[in-house]
Amino acid sequence: MVAERGALCVGVDPHVSLLKAWDLEVSAAGAERCARTVVEALGDLVAVFKPQSAFFEAYGSAGIAALERVLADIRATGALSILDVKRGDIGSTMEAYADAYLTEGSPLAADAITVSPYLGFGSLAPAIERAHRYERGVYVLARTSNPEGAQVQLALTQDASVVQSIIDAATEVNHASRQKAIGLVVGGTHDSLGCDLEEFNGSILVPGIGVQGGRLEDLPDLFGEAVDQVLPSVSRGVISAGPDASAMRAKVSALLSQAVR
Repeated sequence: MVAERGALCVGVDPHVSLLKAWDLEVSAAGAERCARTVVEALGDLVAVFKPQSAFFEAYGSAGIAALERVLADIRATGALSILDVKRGDIGSTMEAYADAYLTEGSPLAADAITVSPYLGFGSLAPAIERAHRYERGVYVLARTSNPEGAQVQLALTQDASVVQSIIDAATEVNHASRQKAIGLVVGGTHDSLGCDLEEFNGSILVPGIGVQGGRLEDLPDLFGEAVDQVLPSVSRGVISAGPDASAMRAKVSALLSQAVR
């Protein structure tokens, strides 16, 4: 899909300020209308959408039902979905998260999800198993776009930094499975990544482009030889142009013209 439509992921983040800017009600119905308008406008143009689950969860069961319909809309366009849930837990709880978001037939199933490895990379085993079984994906938080992340991610262990150990573990899983189901989340807001992606063999989701300060033109220098694996993600930089569909499409077209591949 990325090869056909270009390397761009559009974040679907119906936050309160956006709903107000669109003259929508701050409610599950407003969030749903915003999100589905974005998908309808761009569904034939972009390869990947990334709904942020928190903006739907805020409205309780009605918000979750709205998210289910947004995911269904994305599937109907032929685009892929990365559900940004950042789940991370142990044992049966992680099993339940994996079933909710990666199992075939689940109402909230997405093509991929974001997960946190900070209870130990091994805690992600249920999500990785479901991703392999159902040919879906898992994006593991590695070097996130927020500056606070460096305190944990760049901390040194006996052998390497925390982030490098995560990258190496993900690389090993992809090599062993030959599926490349495990991707990484690496922010595009840094002057230097502080980690080595040379051996990594999967997709790299790159948030932070646009409002957070990351720039598409900086990605080749930042990611080096791994730039061909990069999937930049832009949220407010696109959807703030709405609700006018032509304005959002123009934003996407401009971004795709700058795409790293």
